[in-house]
Amino acid sequence: MTNLLFRKVRLLCSLLLLMAGIASAQTKPVTGKITDENGNAVPGATVQVKGTSTGTATGADGTFKLNVPATASALVVSFVGYVQQEIAIAGKSEFSISLVPTSTTLTDVVVVGYGTTRKKDLTGSVVSIKSADFNKGIVTAPDQLIQGKVAGLMVIANSGAPGGATTVRIRGNSSVRTGNQPLYVVDGMPLDGRTAKPNVSANGLGQTPDANPLNFINSFDIQSMDVLKDASATAIYGARGANGVVIITTKKGAVGPPRLDVSYSAGMSKLLKKLDVLDASAYRNALKQYNITSGDEGASVDPMESILRTGVTHNVNVGVSGGSEYGVYRASFGMLDQQGIVKKTGLKKYTANLNGQYKFLDDKRLGVDYNIQAAHTTENIAPITSNAGFTGSLIGQALQWNPTRALRKADGSFNILGEGSFVNPEAMSAAYDDGVNINSILASVSPSFKITDDLEYRVNYSINHQVGERETQIASFINLTQIFGRGQAYYGTTTLTSQLMTHTLSYNKQINSALFLSAVLGYEYQKFDYKGRNIAGLGFTTDALKYTDLLQNPSQTNVFVNSFRNPRSMLQSYFGRVNLNFLDKYLLTATLRSDGSSKFGANNRYGYFPSFAAKWNISNEAFLKDNKTINQLALRVGWGITGNQEFPAGAAQDQYILNSNGTARLSNVANPDLKWESSKQLNAGIDYAFFGGRLYGSVDYFHKNTSDLLFNFPTIKPAPSSTYWINLPANVINKGVEVVLRGDVVATKDFNWNLGVNATFLKNKLQNYDGPPVLTGSISGQGVSDAYAQRLTNNLPLNTFYLRRFEGFDNDGQAVYTNGGNSLFYKGDPNPKTMLGIITAVNYKKWALNISMHGAYGFDIYNNTANTVLPLSNLGTRNVAAKLLGTEESLSNPIAVSSRYLEKGNFMKMDNATISYSIGNIGKVIKNASIYVTGQNLFIITKYSGFDPEVNTDKSINGVTSLGIEYSPYPTARNFLAGINFSL
Repeated sequence: MTNLLFRKVRLLCSLLLLMAGIASAQTKPVTGKITDENGNAVPGATVQVKGTSTGTATGADGTFKLNVPATASALVVSFVGYVQQEIAIAGKSEFSISLVPTSTTLTDVVVVGYGTTRKKDLTGSVVSIKSADFNKGIVTAPDQLIQGKVAGLMVIANSGAPGGATTVRIRGNSSVRTGNQPLYVVDGMPLDGRTAKPNVSANGLGQTPDANPLNFINSFDIQSMDVLKDASATAIYGARGANGVVIITTKKGAVGPPRLDVSYSAGMSKLLKKLDVLDASAYRNALKQYNITSGDEGASVDPMESILRTGVTHNVNVGVSGGSEYGVYRASFGMLDQQGIVKKTGLKKYTANLNGQYKFLDDKRLGVDYNIQAAHTTENIAPITSNAGFTGSLIGQALQWNPTRALRKADGSFNILGEGSFVNPEAMSAAYDDGVNINSILASVSPSFKITDDLEYRVNYSINHQVGERETQIASFINLTQIFGRGQAYYGTTTLTSQLMTHTLSYNKQINSALFLSAVLGYEYQKFDYKGRNIAGLGFTTDALKYTDLLQNPSQTNVFVNSFRNPRSMLQSYFGRVNLNFLDKYLLTATLRSDGSSKFGANNRYGYFPSFAAKWNISNEAFLKDNKTINQLALRVGWGITGNQEFPAGAAQDQYILNSNGTARLSNVANPDLKWESSKQLNAGIDYAFFGGRLYGSVDYFHKNTSDLLFNFPTIKPAPSSTYWINLPANVINKGVEVVLRGDVVATKDFNWNLGVNATFLKNKLQNYDGPPVLTGSISGQGVSDAYAQRLTNNLPLNTFYLRRFEGFDNDGQAVYTNGGNSLFYKGDPNPKTMLGIITAVNYKKWALNISMHGAYGFDIYNNTANTVLPLSNLGTRNVAAKLLGTEESLSNPIAVSSRYLEKGNFMKMDNATISYSIGNIGKVIKNASIYVTGQNLFIITKYSGFDPEVNTDKSINGVTSLGIEYSPYPTARNFLAGINFSL
């Protein structure tokens, strides 16, 4: 009986094994990865067995795994915005599939905080710009690549110097202090926002402007830049997302044999606009016209030309990439050498980038990504500052130098006047040497493990480390007060370090044919350290050596040593986001982040930042599904809270500084209740595409309310002289509408013309403020000590101009002001009410023309240069603005800050035009060769009389931001560039 039972069991097992074998023989597993045209993973792409209902969707890393029938002949791969592909199986089990976009205008995989998403799943206001659409030409920092490309984004150069800092605003000014810049995130690493460039202020010259914190990034290495504008997109960054987020993603390798990409360009730069001042002949005539018997020195010189040159630029980049299904890599090297149009200025940048993404184990569930960006920049700086006094900085000195006074004596030596008198600009250029070297490294390593096909754990460690070194000296022969006959030198170092540890758990799954779920949970810890040391000397006994090589030479009382270290700050965060897509019609997104920062008071260390958003794809409803005119119509709405912590570390703590006698004094009073600056934002938008996708765009309305404004005031006596940080009981309101419209005007086989316009209509206002007056917008130069031009006032825009009202001249040629000049009035707004961007691309066979223009309207600029550098009272000693001759003004009219120097800043700039020719393959070695010619800043249409209505000199007072003031800045250049690109 037992043997019979055993035989029956064995027979049953054999039958089961046979059936399993038959079933196994009927199906087989296939795996693969799907990427877009740039090699980026495509999550959510559909992979289906042809002729069956069997299918799956790719995960967050673009991979898929599927059991297919043994008789299956092909896979059908599809994703919105890309051509559907049929991939023959033909005995293969592993696939690497690259999608082809149906239109170059679609961007279907968008980088968002802590991952990527499908464009059709976006519920927030996000704009993605790919490398093919970047601005061309001489580019020292990434923010220049997208100027004019994004509605609501304003990018203004603070000066025309190579590598100079920029003012970047997303949907207007929100803070009353310096924390208005967006958060930059590079390959997952949020940047500090500062640079390691040591600051120096020279006697009689003032403070030189800061550098761009993005200078260390090579634009050749950037794959895309994604601008996150509304709270539903930025709340995942919590306390740092109030001013928007710009995510920079660098290029990665792609599966295939090694590929070598090469680019080289060379260009030249010239002054864009020369101010209209008197030449020698006109100056002599002016002296006669005003009956001035002195002032004609007998020479004829062009002081501005003596300090300018034609700048030459060279830029070479080499990148190599490749890999297999188990791992890809990319390495690159770049060199940029840009001469400035002002002599002895320029930027040299050397960059290296190495990254890789590798899979391990048979099932490829274990992965490791790494990225290393290294850069060395050398900045040569001219003595062009933002707050020079009577003697002016280099540009002001050149503008006001008497054109009949020789720059050099008969023996070739410089014509130097007495100490404290007017400064010879050519001599100043020769006397001043200033160089900054910054070494930067941004590195990360990110292991990951796929717990299931849909669930992935990833940890990321990143470090951003910068060390800056600066050497500055002014020769003793220059006639600046205290420096003449003595000389001055400075040496300083600054170190900036930021470290980040992030843990994320991501889940992406097509739950069924109707529902797609994407979610991420994370923990993050970041810490910041910023310190510096410097030494300066005044009074050197020899010019045989560089002053910075013998700083011990001056007497002990004239050697000054200083060091600082900001209180270390830490940020600890917990965050999560859930995305739901039901039937590609109804989408929901919810985000929550909790941030704890050591910057804030003990009672308010943590802040909570939620957001919610929804999207309705109306065009996917049955009543529009087959409509041939409306291809896309979607309604978005979102609300969220974000924060701002961009203010000095330790502001909530007691801080002390050392006096010269070695004693300490309180410099900052603790505030345990200090908390986040908070922004609540509502966004509603419509995305549309008509006529087969030939006309497409979006319309967004936003309303942003920023409260608990961070500010510091002097303490009230009899408290010790110090400052005290508080949250102002006031609100900054930014609201407006963004409109984007693009279309294919002509679309044929050989000829295509695409035209796009983006416009932003913006209003800014400070509300509910009843505190003491807050002044900013300092005015510099002769006769205006401690003057200012802007004031923060309730129910007016931030940085509203606050000035005497100029009414003309009296019979004696003296300026007339309302109420005798004893009253000041709110006059003018530096915040543009309308921003406009125009882009167009024309393609004819292998030729292409790309043009980019942008402009701003409805704002005012204060011309500090005209006010204090070129007044009519200069005549007889220095130069004047040509337009002042023949007016009713008297030579004795005193200099004053008033609405006379307030001008409309409206402009439209042709900032980029590129003609390119695609050569294609040359022989069997060179592939995809192309050549191009680019012009930048070709012309400006404006009535503004200064150098450039986009130049924004930093005129802040005690950290309170300013906007819209020009003071003899480094001028803007017009650039021309020719280049070649090819691959091997």
